[in-house]
Amino acid sequence: MLGLQSIGGESANMEVNRVFDAIVIGAGAAGLFCAAHAGQRGLRVLLLDHNERIAEKIRISGGGRANFTNRDLDLRAPQRHFVGDNPHFCRSALSRYTPQHFIGLVEKHGIAYHEKHKGQLFCDGPSQQIIDMLLAECAAGNVAHWQPCKVGEVQFEAGEGYRLQTSRGEVRAPRLVVATGGLSIPQIGASDFGYRVAAQFGLRVVAPRPALVPLTFAGEGWAPYADLAGLALPVQIETGAKKERMSFHEDLLFTHRGLSGPAVLQISSYWKPGSPLTLDFAPGVQVDAELRDAKARSKKRIANELAQWVPARLADAWVGQDAALARPINEAADKALAQLAERIGRWQITPSGTEGYKKAEVTAGGIDTRELSSQTMESKQPGLYFIGEVVDVTGWLGGYNFQWAWASAHACAEALAAQQ
Repeated sequence: MLGLQSIGGESANMEVNRVFDAIVIGAGAAGLFCAAHAGQRGLRVLLLDHNERIAEKIRISGGGRANFTNRDLDLRAPQRHFVGDNPHFCRSALSRYTPQHFIGLVEKHGIAYHEKHKGQLFCDGPSQQIIDMLLAECAAGNVAHWQPCKVGEVQFEAGEGYRLQTSRGEVRAPRLVVATGGLSIPQIGASDFGYRVAAQFGLRVVAPRPALVPLTFAGEGWAPYADLAGLALPVQIETGAKKERMSFHEDLLFTHRGLSGPAVLQISSYWKPGSPLTLDFAPGVQVDAELRDAKARSKKRIANELAQWVPARLADAWVGQDAALARPINEAADKALAQLAERIGRWQITPSGTEGYKKAEVTAGGIDTRELSSQTMESKQPGLYFIGEVVDVTGWLGGYNFQWAWASAHACAEALAAQQ
């Protein structure tokens, strides 16, 4: 069996043996976990990655603390936490490898963690602990790891399997796993490699797009809010109509170019270009009734009354747009107050776009799930598997995408072992 190869050179044994049971391309969350589990099931596994640094997306996730899963995943209906042309595709893998399974692995390695918000689990220490854990699991499975190692031509021969031309020479295996992620955060090495492999073998790809990404705004309608950068508050945000309507109750953040924060990152995965967002800046407050009550008893400026429910800077921005509101509340017209209440409770604004892949936490779209087995992650091309972010399965903010990486990788590794 082959020992884990650290970043850099290869052993003499590597020079001789270039035939493996499985090759995994991409040493991110899904690739590392799949290689480790398959290796521990007795397969000779080679793990390749073109980056010099390993698992950069894990390292930067969760503010450097790795939001590695979410314990609130609904195992009866896990698809409700995910976006894709067929959200139900993810049910099989997620029901077989649950957050509790991964938590058990984290605890086995003595990594301290805590719950921060809505089931989101973070390391107490740096995210490097999760990377080190995955590398240790790979070592336990005698995984060969070549990094950096670029993959060029991928060939398939019936009865022989896959032949890869790499920067370290040719390698072969009957089964190939693509775990190369999406297009998000190109500055850490994101590429379209997985989509190109799918196209090479005639597999459909759902058009990729940035997800969990800040939204931008332009034009005169945004001008009064451009100076609110840094302002944060909890909101109810929604988009879509009827069956496609989706909403979240999360924190919103004004930026120099638009809106961000968990509320906007969540809704961005459902937002369609040209569609408006509807925001309630005072969830649970009957603002219309509160303003009418204040008018009957108060002589304060309207902006001062608004500051009970929204930040003063936002209240000033709203009042400053209408001369009828720049007065004590007891002097304001009922119609003006009603319009103000409507703006606070149902503010509609249409984004001009997103901050793009540079700021997107994940990529939506990807390998069409109609081309894959939900049980094994094998594609219609024999012996070719796709796992993790490269697949058209995109989770909510808060650890769901990592859980998909672990679950899809586990399903794939189990299938690889079953065919051995």
